[in-house]
Amino acid sequence: MRDLAALPKAHLHVHLESTIRPGTLRELGDAHGIAVPAEPPVFDGFRAFADYNALVRACLRRPEDFERIAREYCEDEAAQGTRYAEVTFTAASHGERLGDLEMPLASVLKGLSEGAGGLGWRLLLDHSRRRSVERAERTLDLALKYGEVFAIGMAGEENHSLRPFATIFEKARAGGLHLLHHTGEDAGPDSIREALEVGRTERLGHGIRVLDDPGLVAEVRDRGLALEVCASSNVTLGLVPSLPAHPLPRLLDAGLTVTLNTDVPSVTGANLAEEYGRVQRAFGYDDAVMADFARASVTASFAPEATKKAMLHDIDAWLTPAAAG
Repeated sequence: MRDLAALPKAHLHVHLESTIRPGTLRELGDAHGIAVPAEPPVFDGFRAFADYNALVRACLRRPEDFERIAREYCEDEAAQGTRYAEVTFTAASHGERLGDLEMPLASVLKGLSEGAGGLGWRLLLDHSRRRSVERAERTLDLALKYGEVFAIGMAGEENHSLRPFATIFEKARAGGLHLLHHTGEDAGPDSIREALEVGRTERLGHGIRVLDDPGLVAEVRDRGLALEVCASSNVTLGLVPSLPAHPLPRLLDAGLTVTLNTDVPSVTGANLAEEYGRVQRAFGYDDAVMADFARASVTASFAPEATKKAMLHDIDAWLTPAAAG
C-alpha cells in the first residue's frame, strides 16, 4: 500500500483549537497557571467534550498563544500531506472572553500566514447554536472585515434551531461569504433539512444521519453536496460505537460524495493521514478508493481552480506514478 502521508489531500473540517499539540497545551497551561491533564478524558457526549474545550480555550490568552497554535497547525498539516485546508476558528467567542474582539482572529491569521509555507488555507468562522444571535452578528462582522475568511458556519448541539440566525445567513451570502454548517451529526434528517433550507449550507458538516431518510439521501446526492465525514471523532464522542460500525461504507454505497476529515485531532489522536489510515484499515479499502476520497476533498473545497487542478494531477501521480508522469 502507498504512503497515505504522501497522498495530496484537502482538509475541510477541522477546528483550530482542537489541533493543539499536547505539549503546547501543557506549556500554555503552565504559563497561565492552569492545570492540564496528561491525557484528554474519555468523552461520553458533547457536554464532556465542551467542558474539555473550555479548558483549552482558557489556555489561549495572549496574541502569541493564538499565533503559535496557528503556526504549529500549518506545520502539522503539511507533514501529513495536506496541500489545502479550510480551518474553523471560533473567533468571536475568544474575543468576547478576552475583551478584544479582533485580537484572536488577527493573531491566528498572522500565525497561519507565517506558518503556511506551501500549504494553501482559508478560514471559516463558526458560532455555536446555543449562543446568542448578537454574538453571531459579531462573528459575521469579523468575517466580512477580514478577506482571509471565506465562510461562516453554525456548530454545536444540533437540537438548537438555525431559524433565529436566518437573517445572518442572508447577510453573509449578500457579503460574498459561503455557508458551511454542522448538521446530521447528533441530530437526524430534520436537522439536515433545516441546514439546507434555512442555513443554505453548501456542504454537510458531518451529515452521517442523512441515511435515516432515503428521500433526503437522494436530494443530497442529486444536488452534489459533499459530506465532511469525521469518523474517528464520531467514535470518540460516542455517536458511533466503533470505527467498523461507522456508516461510511453505506454513505458511499448510496452514491454520496464523502470526504475524510479529523474534526478534533488532538482529542482523537488522529491527524489527517492517520484518519485515512484508520478508514483504510477498518474497511479494507485499496489505494484507488483512498485516492477517490482525496479527489472528493479537492473538488468539494473552495480552493482556487489552479490549486484544484494541480492537486488532482498529483493525486493521479500518487496512484499511478508512471502513467501520470
